[in-house]
Amino acid sequence: MEGKTPDYELEAQRALTAPAQVRALGNPLRNTILGLLHERAASVTELSTAVDRPKSTVAHHVKVLADAGLVRVVRTRRVRAIDEAFYGRTARLFYVSLEDPDGGRKGEHPLDFNDFEVAARESGPAYTDGQLWGFIRHARIDDKQKKEFWRRMAALVEEFDALPRHGDVVHGFAIGVYPIPDYPQLPRSAD
Repeated sequence: MEGKTPDYELEAQRALTAPAQVRALGNPLRNTILGLLHERAASVTELSTAVDRPKSTVAHHVKVLADAGLVRVVRTRRVRAIDEAFYGRTARLFYVSLEDPDGGRKGEHPLDFNDFEVAARESGPAYTDGQLWGFIRHARIDDKQKKEFWRRMAALVEEFDALPRHGDVVHGFAIGVYPIPDYPQLPRSAD
């Protein structure tokens, strides 16, 4: 597509607070569908053609995403006496929130899916071809610094998501902060 943003209104960010929402992201095909909907709204027929899967399979996955509040019908059109629905994302960026509105921690959601697992799987061929760029750094930071850094990373992801879509190659972008409890540490200095 020639430098376009989605052709429908969507929120900038949406917190995923229910386990069903997080599980909905646990399928690679559903993630591909969400990625395609960054381009523009699409019908199940268009999505099934793009992913080369049966319409019934794609319709099932779109329903799971819709039931989880991740996609919605943004318009319809009449095709041979039948209304064809076009789906769009409900937000440009989804993130998992484990905090309740009062700031207390909720229980951990069971995740079989992890963005880094997807990134590792997708990036294998790029690594082999010398096309994988990445950094891993480690720093001792407190919770306040971690939250601020996460806010800045979320802004960078939002910027990446908002880029006009053009070119022939889709590029992945993975970013994260994670604790490493058993990372080696130097002893405290004597001064």
